[in-house]
Amino acid sequence: MSIKIENIETYGWEAAVRGMRNPKNSWDMSDSDFSDNCHNEALQDECTECFYFDGFSRMCKPRLGENDLKLMHTLAKAGSDHGKFLRMITVTMDITAPLYWWKEFDTYKVGTVANSCSTMHKIHAKEFTLDDFSHEHLTIECRDLLEKIIVCLNAKRDLYNLGKEKHDWWQMIQLLPTSFNQRRTVQMNYAIALNMYHARKHHKLDEWHVLCDEIKKLPYFEKICLED
Repeated sequence: MSIKIENIETYGWEAAVRGMRNPKNSWDMSDSDFSDNCHNEALQDECTECFYFDGFSRMCKPRLGENDLKLMHTLAKAGSDHGKFLRMITVTMDITAPLYWWKEFDTYKVGTVANSCSTMHKIHAKEFTLDDFSHEHLTIECRDLLEKIIVCLNAKRDLYNLGKEKHDWWQMIQLLPTSFNQRRTVQMNYAIALNMYHARKHHKLDEWHVLCDEIKKLPYFEKICLED
């Protein structure tokens, strides 16, 4: 696994549209529907408007009208000052990705929030397995080496869990490869997502391509931000 993206949700559409129309007092021209219910509540399992559903939580696309969509697109294309309503549309998602990718993601410090699973506190909580690491591009020789490192990590884990000696904890922390997959719950907005998309869509790391594909699938993202 190179990257896994789950539990995508969006918020703030009504406020974004309302604020977008404040400069010209054009609220009466808004034609969107922001009712909270699923579009097809009677037949929820067949709702074609749900862009995310995992059997527990459901997220329908907001019902944006043509007038609002046209103005959103015009303002987004006019630049960040005119398109500041994009900052009011919030996106949350769970991302599981290797540490080497998170180091690049962490350059986006402004406009993002992330709560991560802790390697510092929980590195010893479970046995290490090959699936805990991104290894899809490794040669047989390098995969064998990774498996040997995993054996060593598990040996040090057993020692730490037995005696709680900090020396054994350090062995795990400093030996842990950057291909180790960490899960984080991430919050950003459409403006940040748009910056990521343009900056990273041709990046050499596959993980960025997967994230950019998911960004394009966000409700109305392509229609508002990318269409000419």
